[in-house]
Amino acid sequence: MAATAVMREDTLARFRGKRIQAFAIPALILLYLGYIVFAFDLPGLMSRARLDNAVILLSDAVSHKVHVTRDNRRGTIEASIEGSRRMVFDDSQRPDWVEIDGETARIALPMGHAVLYDGPTVIYDHPDYGQIRIRSDDGIQLDLPGDTVPEWINASNTRVSITTEAGRLSMTRSRTETLRYFPGWELFVFDLSSPFWGMSAGEVASTVLWGERIDPARSNLALMISNIWYNNIWQHGEVFWALTETVLMAFLGTFGAAIVALPLAFLAAGNFAPSRAIRFVVRRVFDFVRGVDALIFTIILSRAFGPGPMTGALAILTTDTGTFGKMFSEALENVDEKQIEGVRSTGASTVQGYRFGVIPQVMPVLLSQVLYLFESNTRSATIIGAIVGGGIGLLLTQAIQTTADWEKVSYYIILVVLMVIAMDTLSGWLRRKLIKGEG
Repeated sequence: MAATAVMREDTLARFRGKRIQAFAIPALILLYLGYIVFAFDLPGLMSRARLDNAVILLSDAVSHKVHVTRDNRRGTIEASIEGSRRMVFDDSQRPDWVEIDGETARIALPMGHAVLYDGPTVIYDHPDYGQIRIRSDDGIQLDLPGDTVPEWINASNTRVSITTEAGRLSMTRSRTETLRYFPGWELFVFDLSSPFWGMSAGEVASTVLWGERIDPARSNLALMISNIWYNNIWQHGEVFWALTETVLMAFLGTFGAAIVALPLAFLAAGNFAPSRAIRFVVRRVFDFVRGVDALIFTIILSRAFGPGPMTGALAILTTDTGTFGKMFSEALENVDEKQIEGVRSTGASTVQGYRFGVIPQVMPVLLSQVLYLFESNTRSATIIGAIVGGGIGLLLTQAIQTTADWEKVSYYIILVVLMVIAMDTLSGWLRRKLIKGEG
């Protein structure tokens, strides 16, 4: 009876403990989530969020803008794509919804909206609101048809900005600009200087196949490829070499680290190290270089060797040496000693014993780890390249910093994703081919 009572009490105590845990663990999680709300100032973050800017950013990423710009100091007016000096329309290329006559310009926007530049006066005609007049003689003067300023107008003494579903208008004392959005990435294939610009796909094909030579020095096909490759706006040739540079950075860093780490891994493996002291020192070195992130080594090495893709490759090599050293040493500690003894019984030297008795055992694991980190480093090399000034990371950073070429940001991000997918596919094929022997 006493034993039964003790077992009963013990069982009840366990049930009470389980019940407390069932309530205590969710309560701790909720308490931690509540701490996060205040520690990271989530209410303040939400109050500062600008969803309208997010909408503009997403729109810029999948479309392009034609700018009609007036220099209010000189009185000159021009139309260009994305406001770039390299994409200014001449008189024959200007879109038909823009009419420029000296210091006067008429701009037709969608849904019945229109803008008139008339010297220092700008008139925005909103079909549902009326005419908005803005002058830039002495400061910015705003004349509205109503008494209140709509929320889609942002006005001050130095700047007026009108943002509607038809487009955007901004005016300062020095500059007036109207922006009209169009879907797609303009000039992605041919820039304005190309003779193929403005042609449809069928016209380009017929010109290449049957048309008379545009350039007597080369065929139309060679001219078309050259115009695409050396596109002055999207710079496809430079982007391709930047991608190649990023992959090369990851390749040199990853496989260089594997070459350095493999002999050191023998000194860190318990069954191969000459002494425990050497094993301890080598392992601590691996811990150090693995514990410091590659970005930190990138900054340090860039100060020592200067910017460049080789600096990025050295940063990857340094960090991955520690990672590979730990992985390789653990693989070496699990080898079958009987195979090594079998090789040595034939009269093989110590090095030959390692080559034919150890390496074949660990090679599948080593290859798998190297290929996996090569795939991962292809992505990491983009960020490292942004710091050391090499590869696609540099182009991506430059596009973000301009705050105008968000379609290029989208383009570069898509290329990085495709590059990672390609490396993943190649890595998987090599693993099947080299490790499993599959075709």
